[in-house]
Amino acid sequence: MRERAPKRKDSKVTGQIPTPAEVVPAAKKQPAAQDVTGAQSLVLSLEAAGVEVVFGLPGGAVLPVYDPLLDSTKLRHILVRHEQGAGHAAEGYASATGRVGVCMATSGPGATNLVTAIADAYMDSVPMVAITGQVSSKTIGTDAFQEADIRGITMPITKHSYLVTDPADIASAVKEAFHIASTGRPGPVLVDISKDALVAKTTFEWPADVGLPGYRPVTQPHHKQIRAAAKLIRESKRPVFYLGGGIVRAGASQELRELIDLAGIPLVTTLMARGVVPDSHPLHLGMPGMHGSVAAVTVLQKADLLIAIGTRFDDRVTGHLPSFAPGAKVIHADIDPAEISKNRVADVPIVGDAKAVITDLTAALRADRDAGHAPDFTAWQQRTRGWADTYPLGYSPAEDATAIPPQYVIERIGALTGPEAVYAAGVGQHQMWAAQFVHYERPNSWLNSGGLGTMGYSVPAAMGAKVGEPDRVVWAIDGDGCFQMTNQELATCMINKIPIKVAIINNSSLGMVRQWQTLFYNERYSNTDLHTSAAGSRIPDFVKLAEAYGCVGLRCEKTEDVDATIAKALEINDVPVVIDFVVERDAMVWPMVPAGVSNDLVTTARAMTPVWDRDDDAEGTR
Repeated sequence: MRERAPKRKDSKVTGQIPTPAEVVPAAKKQPAAQDVTGAQSLVLSLEAAGVEVVFGLPGGAVLPVYDPLLDSTKLRHILVRHEQGAGHAAEGYASATGRVGVCMATSGPGATNLVTAIADAYMDSVPMVAITGQVSSKTIGTDAFQEADIRGITMPITKHSYLVTDPADIASAVKEAFHIASTGRPGPVLVDISKDALVAKTTFEWPADVGLPGYRPVTQPHHKQIRAAAKLIRESKRPVFYLGGGIVRAGASQELRELIDLAGIPLVTTLMARGVVPDSHPLHLGMPGMHGSVAAVTVLQKADLLIAIGTRFDDRVTGHLPSFAPGAKVIHADIDPAEISKNRVADVPIVGDAKAVITDLTAALRADRDAGHAPDFTAWQQRTRGWADTYPLGYSPAEDATAIPPQYVIERIGALTGPEAVYAAGVGQHQMWAAQFVHYERPNSWLNSGGLGTMGYSVPAAMGAKVGEPDRVVWAIDGDGCFQMTNQELATCMINKIPIKVAIINNSSLGMVRQWQTLFYNERYSNTDLHTSAAGSRIPDFVKLAEAYGCVGLRCEKTEDVDATIAKALEINDVPVVIDFVVERDAMVWPMVPAGVSNDLVTTARAMTPVWDRDDDAEGTR
């Protein structure tokens, strides 16, 4: 192990290695490089990249970094209890703030524990840099203690990855990693650094520029394609905006609102785009997909033009792909050219940043209006609004009159907390209810694992969001199954004074799996009972568990107590609060399109399918 130099008062006098806090200002003022270790170069690089928070867990291979990290006055390191928690916290931080999230782990199992979070960030286009220690370069490939080829393991789930064995390459690798993670289609980048590179001496020079000749994301859309898109919109009778999470990542919500108000075209927002347009907007028809609103599912099926921006025609939206939007032409705009025509062939493909595409399309439609060529979609607006009014989102009372409807709990959390909060959901029924029954009025207020569907996402993601947005109320809306996967991060929250609020929607089951067993497996409930509240069983007792971590634990078992319990949680802002909402066990998520069938078969409740007017069929809209 490297011998630590004795502390000194004046590094200029003694000639000892300066701390990161001393070198960064000096590096900005003086062109001359200064001698540091590779580990110090990494800390200096993170500071120079503007990083404020790192979520991590130390271990042997990355230990050299933790020594100079102690000297940094700019970096806040938050010690998590599991590396997966570090990754999801970095995701939550990035998704709530729009900045790059950073997580750090050691080699071998530390690095592999990050894999799920890295895959999650990749699927949902979250800008994240994951830094891992690696065994000494001379032992790579020898099955050394705690060795794992994390670069090879994560190659399919990262935008790019680095294995750094020369300390001189650390600064450039870090600068490039942050550039790649945050530009083009955002995503995770891995920087794996061997231990000998961290210990060895080098010079710290923060690169002035990024030299990546093979990485040139196309951000500006081609004017010809914009004109072609405007022409299709002019010629359409039943267009719809199909809006995805790429608009959130691009920070284009304000520009989008201008486009929608100008065009007067109905819209839907995917699970990843909740809040990009306020739910209160009169043209907003809700979320499409397997558990989308009837109006949102139907408008896509009956449209003659889909204006898809920042979305990827995911199977959860399209259902049976050949029968999806059968009469519609497609305008598909995305920063990632690989997504365009991947699932549905685009009539007008547009490669470009969502903000630039929206801005240019707005200008083109405004020019059409000024020239007297603006189409009138009033009749189409009224028809689509009629679907929303006829088939609103709702839920039935619990079969057991004493049981709390889970939808009601989530609805009241949103109503009593308001749209300025951040809501992070786990995966399953509670995720869908949170997407349906909380009203989102701003982007970056809804965090969830959309593409990968990671149980355990909620608590650490909420923790990261609260670190990034300390003045906002942050709720983790979790299931009793999800919560048990990462609840150890409550210790992290408690020790680091991160007062999140956790609502456990406790139906004593793996709820979504149980719903499918009810509908498709003849109510044969194989291995979905969690024993967390049914039949008097509390394994574990979530209130006692919360209190063991030092948090406030509350339990609510009556509908009439829901508001008071939420209000009490909202009054506590110095420690985390965990509420065990014991809810109806057999509640289901509706509407629903069963997997693999046409979206035309959307059901509003069990065995209940909307009936459409003959006029709809006569007009050729089905």
